[in-house]
Amino acid sequence: MSRSVQIAAAVTDKNLELLLKVLPAIIVIMAASWACGRLAVLVKQPRVLGEMVSGVLLGPTLFGAVFPGAQQFVFPKEVKPVLYVLSTIGLMLFMFLVGAGFDHSGGNARRETRRAGLLAVSGIVPSVLMGAGVGWLLHDRLSTAEVGTLEFALFIGGALSITALPMLARILYERNLQNTSLGRMALLGASFDDAAAWCFLAVLSAVHANSGSAGALRTIGLTVVFVAVMLLGVARLLRPLGARVERTGRFGHDQLYLVLGITLAAGLFTDYIGVYSVFGGFVAGLAMPRNPAFREALQKRMMDVVSVLLLPIFFAFSGLNTQLNALGGWATTGPFLLILAVGLFGKYVGCGLAMRGSGLPWRTSLALGGLMNARGMMILIFINIGLAQGMISQEVFSMLVLVAFISSALAAPLYRWALPEHAEKRMLADEAALADQGSEPLDAEREPALSAK
Repeated sequence: MSRSVQIAAAVTDKNLELLLKVLPAIIVIMAASWACGRLAVLVKQPRVLGEMVSGVLLGPTLFGAVFPGAQQFVFPKEVKPVLYVLSTIGLMLFMFLVGAGFDHSGGNARRETRRAGLLAVSGIVPSVLMGAGVGWLLHDRLSTAEVGTLEFALFIGGALSITALPMLARILYERNLQNTSLGRMALLGASFDDAAAWCFLAVLSAVHANSGSAGALRTIGLTVVFVAVMLLGVARLLRPLGARVERTGRFGHDQLYLVLGITLAAGLFTDYIGVYSVFGGFVAGLAMPRNPAFREALQKRMMDVVSVLLLPIFFAFSGLNTQLNALGGWATTGPFLLILAVGLFGKYVGCGLAMRGSGLPWRTSLALGGLMNARGMMILIFINIGLAQGMISQEVFSMLVLVAFISSALAAPLYRWALPEHAEKRMLADEAALADQGSEPLDAEREPALSAK
């Protein structure tokens, strides 16, 4: 056998060896995701919360603590980079589908956009200010000496300001609310929220690295340019594609290559400029044609595989890097409860009062406040970056992980408390009737039934 053949055989054997390690890991991930998702549904939680929990249970918190040998066998270190790539692509594609399925035509788009902006600001500002205040008080107790008081305080505030766009989208999709006025406002508000959070993190990272504000300003400026190019330029160029699919009813491989290429390029660019690729995927989806046939074809081709295969890998990979066993006992209980209370109060009350002030009924306003508490895995990504850069300790990281789980678990119950099933059905029926009449949905004066307790 020639040397070139031997080298090729060795490479092939290594690739096969890696494949035989990756496939069992994916099978275990899917089984755990299915089981925890079913349990979440049984206790009236969104399936996505169970899937998120399954990822953490597969990590060092449970699986690694009880069966360390088995956990190392299922998830060896050489498998984790593969899972990272698959998880990032899966999350990016899911958020692309959310953006592509976004219905701009329903309701009053301009009013909904204004309210979404207000929703984002009312969730960010109180959370940042109150979180920073708590961080300032707890700096000497929880922070390392290398991190200044202001930096630590702003990091806590920034982490508490996040709403997880992917998790919020999954909650809305599970309830088929994504194209209602409430759903559109929540998704837009969360997208503004997440973009602001990553820009905020860019500023903190620049300060922490003593690189000044130039890098952060560059990120913010390029983000604005990216959004403008996608929504004003790329969207216009893609309109003929949507018209062709609507006319012929065909969505072939050539169209899919183009769509996926744009999505991956958008994620690559936003990652490059310092904003997480999930935002790039979402904006790429918003730039897609709005034709119903085009949106339906995308959903049929992609959503099931992305939701069942790729998203659970994202949750599992995040869980493999999450350690909840680092809390130091009763000494940390008080600070943890204070951070949790501020995180819940800032989003729920801030968003609820702002939405009520904008003219929405109390029920709808409080429902939006509850949904905006869905922090999901986005806060875990945020704090993982902070931990890696030394801005927070492992103890603070563990506290914020628990905040993420508890606040996310409360998002759906808070929504259902504000809008129980009968009120939700009434809201949907009233919105459909008002749409037929050409009126604007969700105004308090047009929904007296939902304004009442």
